Amino acid sequence: MPDSSPLHSDPPSRAAVFVDFDNVYTGLKALDPASAERFATDPGHWIKAIAEAADGNEGRSTRRFLIRNCYLNPAIYSKYRSFWTRAGFRVIDCPSLTQQGKSSTDINLVLDAMDVLAGASHIEEFFIASADADFTSLVQRFRAADRRTTVIVAGAVAAAYREMADAVIQSYEFVSMLDASTAAQTGPANQPAPPVNSMPSKLSHKSAEEAVRSFVKHAPGPVAGAIVAHRATAVEPLLANDWDGHGKFGTWISQLGGGIEYSPTPQPGWVWDSRRFSQSDLPRAAESPAPRIGQQVCRVTDAPELSTVQYRQLFTSMAALASESTNRNELAKMVRDACVEAGTPVSRSAVNFVIQGLVSAKTPLTGGASAASLAAVWVRNVETMCRIAGMQLDSKETAALREWAGGGLVK
Repeated sequence: MPDSSPLHSDPPSRAAVFVDFDNVYTGLKALDPASAERFATDPGHWIKAIAEAADGNEGRSTRRFLIRNCYLNPAIYSKYRSFWTRAGFRVIDCPSLTQQGKSSTDINLVLDAMDVLAGASHIEEFFIASADADFTSLVQRFRAADRRTTVIVAGAVAAAYREMADAVIQSYEFVSMLDASTAAQTGPANQPAPPVNSMPSKLSHKSAEEAVRSFVKHAPGPVAGAIVAHRATAVEPLLANDWDGHGKFGTWISQLGGGIEYSPTPQPGWVWDSRRFSQSDLPRAAESPAPRIGQQVCRVTDAPELSTVQYRQLFTSMAALASESTNRNELAKMVRDACVEAGTPVSRSAVNFVIQGLVSAKTPLTGGASAASLAAVWVRNVETMCRIAGMQLDSKETAALREWAGGGLVK
């Protein structure tokens, strides 16, 4: 029998991480100021969570970060330097070099990354912490050299940049990781850090599985996937980080067994008890949740492909709940839950994408804004994304886009 002890297990992969401090800190501060401070003052915990993310055994790393570089503007963020050097990072000063305040982070990071790529250590995994699409070409170089790349973002990310990477840790996932890192410090000494969404985990969530089985088996018919996912994460909140190593809800729910069946079509996906129902009991496939112009826009801009009704419910719920939390991550969860309860499920990732668009447009989400005003800002954001992507729309298409993305709330 092969020896499975750590002494005979596969060695950790060789990894490098390059952190665009200014970009990530600014993005996190717009979403959740407390998480931004945790990122800035305790990098050791989240980097450890990533190092151990692909294994369920606490303290056993599956990747070893040979290179840890952090690039920051010393004129603004020098007070955070000691936290990063203590965590084993090499801090590279990148002061502003232009009258517009543009720092030298991009060029320094790219040059260092290319040196590492060509180096003798043969780094197997590269992590880039930045939502700056200027690094797309760098990620292309990593892919061409057959190296795995993960992008960590704290803001809106260009579709090409995201698709070029092997994995993306989205802003809300990174915030969850930072929150969990704090919990790991204050909780029991043997509490493991939660897994990263884009990396597999061997942690189990039996209570969530049992809750879902009971819920589906007693449901009067097939249940929308978003509602089942909401039920599972209400029992085990951290399950949504990576769906127990399966990455997506659909993959996780499909392997539960016990008569639980799942189909992604018709949208938004359905779960049912196969002992009482079959696919013939699913709602008849309707038109795509988004009209034709919406489908085209989503393919080009990566905007959530929601129906007009879903966008209306999202903005209605957001307007009603914005005053209840200044934490963007928490607000996203509240809006997602409200949409589910209203019978119009909207995924948390879609809510987060819209919130990021509103934040980028400097829209205060502290209450007082109407659903129509939030929708109008979002529509302008989508139109801007279309222009940046080179998508030209005539007046009729523009009107259709506004009707769709604005949830019918924009005149």
